[in-house]
This record gives sequence, C-alpha cells and structure tokens, in this order.
Amino acid sequence: MIKDRVILGIDPGTIVMGYGVLCVVGNKPKVETLGILKLDKYEDHYLRLRKIFERVTGLIDEYYPDELAIEAPFFGKNVQSMLKLGRAQGVAISAALNRDIPIFEYAPLKIKMSITGNGKASKEQVAGMLQRFLHIPDDHMLPQMDATDGLAAAVCHYFQTNNPMSEKKYTGWKDYINKNPGKVKK
Repeated sequence: MIKDRVILGIDPGTIVMGYGVLCVVGNKPKVETLGILKLDKYEDHYLRLRKIFERVTGLIDEYYPDELAIEAPFFGKNVQSMLKLGRAQGVAISAALNRDIPIFEYAPLKIKMSITGNGKASKEQVAGMLQRFLHIPDDHMLPQMDATDGLAAAVCHYFQTNNPMSEKKYTGWKDYINKNPGKVKK
C-alpha cells in the first residue's frame, strides 16, 4: 500500500498564482483545497514576490505537503514577462526548499497531457477533467482557471508517481514471461 502523502501544486504567476493541495490516502487522491493569490493590486513587483513567498509558506504550514509540483515557465515572446514569471516560480520553489520539501517541475504540455490526454487542451478542458476525476462539486470550482492549473500540477505529479505499472520493469519478453507465468498459456 502506498503511504499517505500531500502534494502541493503551484501555477506560478505575478498577476495571479494558482494553487491546489492534493491529499493521497492509500492510492486515492482527494482535493484538500484550491485557490488563487491575486497580486495585481500590488504595484511593486518585489512586493508581489514577497506575497508569493508568504502564501506558499502559509500553505506549507497549513497542509504540511510532502512534495511540491510546480508548472515550469513556458517560452513566450515577451522577455520581461518570462523573467517575471521565472522569478515568481523561483520564489515559490524557495519557500518549499526553505522547508526541505522536494520539488518536481512539469512543463505545461506534460500537465495537460497527463490530465486530458491532449497536450494542447484548453484550461477549461483541464478544469473539467479534474472536476470529474476528483469529484469536485460545482460550488467548489473557482472561475479563475489558475486554481485548477495549480491543482493540475499536483494531479500530474500524482499520476507520474502513482503508476502501479512503473514498479514492474522488464528486460524483454522472456523476463516478462518468467515474472508472470500465470498470464501465459502453452
């Protein structure tokens, strides 16, 4: 049986940061919380970074996550936006590192692919799949997709680390047959 664990998922941003906390009991995931941190009311970019650090630290203190799954910055055309996004991600990572929490980074394409099976899925499609998979009631869903993007990072990490097939490694057909004699008919 897989040990209980808590995964904090973060969708970094300097205007809106999304987050989701996934609790895994046995092998069953359950949403603890999801939400956003709105940062557009702060003019100073450095104050926004401080607020990100404080919120991530607060989430860590409240939910005691075992791991942090964070969305990697995607490549954009605006260099300044990319730098700001990278700083936001770095601050969230620093908060987790400050508490000795392991970090797992996933590309947006990887997250969308693991949730929907389509790396080019829309934010709405990702949110819909998460709602169905985790049985999230309508009144718990937020209109801001950044929250479900943060949760999607946590669920992606859950899928990557909870695959029962990944435990069995085979070197070839002969090895498979030797390890699974009941599945072979002569």
